[in-house]
Amino acid sequence: MAVLTIRTLPDPVLRQKTKTVNRIDRSVKKLVADMRETLHADPGRVGLSANQVGVSLRVTVIGIPEEEDIILINPEIVRRKGQRLVSEGCLSIPGYIGELYRAETVTAKGLGLDGKEVRIKAEGLLAQALEHETDHLDGKLYIDHMDSMDTLRKIEPEDTGKEI
Repeated sequence: MAVLTIRTLPDPVLRQKTKTVNRIDRSVKKLVADMRETLHADPGRVGLSANQVGVSLRVTVIGIPEEEDIILINPEIVRRKGQRLVSEGCLSIPGYIGELYRAETVTAKGLGLDGKEVRIKAEGLLAQALEHETDHLDGKLYIDHMDSMDTLRKIEPEDTGKEI
């Protein structure tokens, strides 16, 4: 396992739609293991998508504190309900946080590392992370959802809170 380098704007890989994983082979399992290690290398990280480490595949890992990591291959949001204003940051846009609207609850589906279908109904931080990471895989960033760039603010490293 290895800690991978996080890609940041303006890296073009962040703006490209990722490719569907057709087979969960040893290379995908190694990618997931490396992504998990990268995600947990620094406290405060919540999620990581493959394109954030330069791999254009539909793979994401979410690590909510005190819960087991969620690994989703070919994830998609199949339902959104409600709306709430959140503050959000991103490993690929370090040093900034912005305000945007995310769903109160989401239902997502994808495949687990074993190739079996996974369906997750989530609220709060997990719902936010599922939307954020799925957006990454579609080449979108949280700043694309902000009503105004006026809410984007620079933050100090100790003030980062949760980076999704």
